[in-house]
Amino acid sequence: MDKIAIIGLGYVGLPLAVEFAKQYTVVGFDIFQTRIDELRAGYDRTMELDATEVQEAIKNGIHFSTNLEDLRTCTIFIVTVPTPIDTSNRPDLTPLVKASETVGKVLKTEDIVIYESTVYPGVTEEVCVPVLEKVSGLTFNSDFYAGYSPERINPGDKTHTVKNILKVTSGSTPEIADKVDTLYRSIILAGTHKASSIKVAEASKVIENTQRDVNIALINELALIFNTMGIDTNEVIEAAATKWNFIKLKPGLVGGHCIGVDPYYLTYKSEELGYKPNLILGARQINNGMGKYIADKTIKLMIEHDAKIKDANVLVLGLTFKENCPDIRNTKVVDIITELEAFKCHVDVYDPWVDKAEAKKYYGYDLVGNPLEGNKTYDAIVVAVGHQEFVEYSEASYAKLGGVIVDVKGIVKNPTWRL
Repeated sequence: MDKIAIIGLGYVGLPLAVEFAKQYTVVGFDIFQTRIDELRAGYDRTMELDATEVQEAIKNGIHFSTNLEDLRTCTIFIVTVPTPIDTSNRPDLTPLVKASETVGKVLKTEDIVIYESTVYPGVTEEVCVPVLEKVSGLTFNSDFYAGYSPERINPGDKTHTVKNILKVTSGSTPEIADKVDTLYRSIILAGTHKASSIKVAEASKVIENTQRDVNIALINELALIFNTMGIDTNEVIEAAATKWNFIKLKPGLVGGHCIGVDPYYLTYKSEELGYKPNLILGARQINNGMGKYIADKTIKLMIEHDAKIKDANVLVLGLTFKENCPDIRNTKVVDIITELEAFKCHVDVYDPWVDKAEAKKYYGYDLVGNPLEGNKTYDAIVVAVGHQEFVEYSEASYAKLGGVIVDVKGIVKNPTWRL
């Protein structure tokens, strides 16, 4: 039986490794020793898995490691590292290249390397495979093979877990495509869809989130229009949603490591080939501007309520990119905070889901404790994330905090303003 190595133990890699460990011998590899130590102790800082699930995986024989030598006996390597963008919104393939170099050092004849990281069509065969060949000295599709099966993890979702989401698969030859598909079908209860090529599978992933980005951008633009008209956008959506084929979405911030990033992979490749994807880029511009819009609206509401602006105290509830998960990667709440600080406001940020050390490390924020436990009042409260804790705040709780209440997520009863 194949021995599987999972390269990268984040939101994608860890749940996948644990699922495979129920049937296969698995090595979970990560470059961060702290992460490995925590997992060996049964702790998952991403909160995708609880201690019982991690400990059960260890009992099943999963081996967590930072040691390259532990990968030498593996025959299938699944790469699940991040694929971020740089400050110019260009794809940063550095983690993918470095992971490929790592795998190349232990690659053997007949091994298969499967990539799950979101990329533009062509990256697996045009970027990653040459690295594997160079480092290993082996020949692609003769000595070793490749596959691509895009990740479909939804952070914080305890229903749509890895085994319950249909998986797209592909391989570098018809025979390898069959083998990759069979491998995933052995653990994915929802089934698989075998694509005709690696490039088709890569493209399918990148358009999933591009489509969502464009659709949300439309709703965000409608919210901007309706707000100028004095119309409640959510009431409009509820009315329109009475038609069976209306796609019901809500306006809001579009961040995270997928929807706010993946479209740039497609637009980069498109522009490289000479086509300017105006619709996709326009959607990105709209969604990237929502944080500033919300902050500016907050300032205007404060002025209307005779609040001072310079040295005003503003509370932002939530820092993660989505509700009920600790993921702060590419969170657009930062845009709200940055704009408020540009007006010389003093901003407190509270998020019960976020590790304070991580918030400090990545954004420089000193998160405050539960504001309901103190006596501080604010000129404005921005409810930026729909954590269950904030949903459960009573009207009296919000009133205790004082000031203008800006509800980005539609969870507050009778806010001053709702997006």
